[in-house]
This record gives sequence, C-alpha cells and structure tokens, in this order.
Amino acid sequence: MKKLIPSYVRVPLLFAFVFAAMEYFIDSGDRPAFIKFPMVALFLGVFLFLLIAIEIVIDAVDKVTYHLLTDEQKQQLADAQSVSFTESKWYQNIVSKLTRSKEMEREEDIMLDHDYDGIKELDNVLPPWWVYLFYGTIIFALVYMVRFHVMNEYDQEQEFKNEVALAELEKSKLPKSAADEVNYETVVAVTDATSLAKGKEIFTNACAACHKADGGGLVGPNLTDEHWINGGGIKNIFKLISEGSKNNPSMVAWKGNLSSTDIQSVSSYILTLQGTKPAGAKAAEGEVWKETAEAKPVTEAVVDSTKVAEPAKK
Repeated sequence: MKKLIPSYVRVPLLFAFVFAAMEYFIDSGDRPAFIKFPMVALFLGVFLFLLIAIEIVIDAVDKVTYHLLTDEQKQQLADAQSVSFTESKWYQNIVSKLTRSKEMEREEDIMLDHDYDGIKELDNVLPPWWVYLFYGTIIFALVYMVRFHVMNEYDQEQEFKNEVALAELEKSKLPKSAADEVNYETVVAVTDATSLAKGKEIFTNACAACHKADGGGLVGPNLTDEHWINGGGIKNIFKLISEGSKNNPSMVAWKGNLSSTDIQSVSSYILTLQGTKPAGAKAAEGEVWKETAEAKPVTEAVVDSTKVAEPAKK
C-alpha cells in the first residue's frame, strides 16, 4: 500500500506532537516535564515503542497481503502507485472544489464574446475559498461595528486598562521576595503573639549567646535598658540586625540567613525586653534613646568593638 507520508517521517512527527502537548499541559515549572516527573519519561518511551511496533506490524501485513494478490491485482496496484500525488483523483477533486476551474476542453462555455487582436477573455469565477473568506470579513466587520461602535461595549483604551488590571492581579499572586515584604522604610513593630513567639525563638537561637536569653547582655550590650549604642527604635534595630555592625565584626549581617519578616519579628521581640531589668544585667552603654515621631536613624557610633555585640545592638 502506498503511503503519502513515509513511516520515518510519520513516527517522529507523531512523537513530537505528543511530546509538545505534554510539555504544554503539564506544569513542571522551569524544568522539562519528562525530567521533573519520571512517569512522563516512562510514558513517552512506551509511546515511542508502540509507534515503532505499529509501523512494523503494518509493514508486515502489507507484505503478506501483497504476496496473496494475483499477478493481475499486483499489476493494478503497481499502476495505482505509479500515479503521482498531484495526479490522483483525491487531489484533483480537492482542487476542483477549491477553484471551480474549467478544463481546457470546456473553455468555450466561459468564453466572452469580445476579443482584441485575436485575444479572447475567459469569464472564470472567483475561487470559492476566496469568496467565502471575503464573506467572512464582511460578517466580522458588521459584528465588530455593532459591538464596539453601536453598543459601545468597550474600546481599546478600556481593553488596555482591563489587561493591566488582570496583570496586576496575577502579579499580586506571585510569592514576594523577602526584600519586598519588609524593608527599612516600611518596617513597624509587630505585637501579635505569633510574630513575637517567632522573634523569641530566633533571639534564643541566634542572639542569646552574646546578649543572654533574658537580654541582659554578655559579650553584647544590655538590651533591656534605655541606652543604645547605635540608636533604638524598630528601624535602627531592624537595620543593625539586617546589615550588621561595621565597628564590631562579631555582629554580622543576618539578612542572608533570616528573611525580612523574621528580622522584623526578632526586632519587635527585642523591644518587648525594655524595662524587664533582669538579674545580673550589664551596665548601660551608649545614649538614652527616646522614640519620637521625628526620630531619625542614627549614624553608627564608632566604639570599641569589644563593647558591642550581636544580633540586636543597641
């Protein structure tokens, strides 16, 4: 049996189509689906195997069927297969329906009466596909005019605004980076129990070694009094924990280990230690800080690094 598309072309095309469809419909993030999901790779392998097996079976059936034919039938099959694609009846019927052209033998049916120096003109009809496409454009224009110029459903400006609003909505669903959640300008002290509990946990694990679990100070300064070396208030504490201290190498920047919300939580927890007066607290260091609406962030003081310590420098 003669095939319009040979198997060595048909099999890769079918496999590529299925492969592309799976990559499109399976959400695998930034990795190919067949890598992220082993079952997809297994399915593709089985599908390719089946395609090749089917082609082998069809080819075997064709060969067996051919050997069962008589000599006359084999000759008829050979004659049929010798006809080119453009000469086949199927192709000729399709072309005839699309063009409605007349055979040369019947051109007198569409010959116009006038001629010029022996040159005559044929009254060929327009190809049906062109006519139908033209009618389609007229229908589309009428619908467009009624919808957008008569009913005033919406214009291009409104469509643009709708698309922008939709994009903003999708953008709002994306996970925000730590820098977008909280920064120096937007940080405020949180008071909910969940955030303060998280702040206490971080303080115990990361800050207590230098400031003691009660904040009374050890290597680092006392965090429970009103004196601050590098300025008090939520913004200064947040900045110091995030960026670290230039004067005290032991007070490293924690923004690489903690998210901004975590730093906000531990900064807020440190503020709750004010006035607790733990036993054995270190003597006050720095200057008294009074939180006011006009309070500005202070420039980090140049002090002896042995007197300044960790996570929450005062």
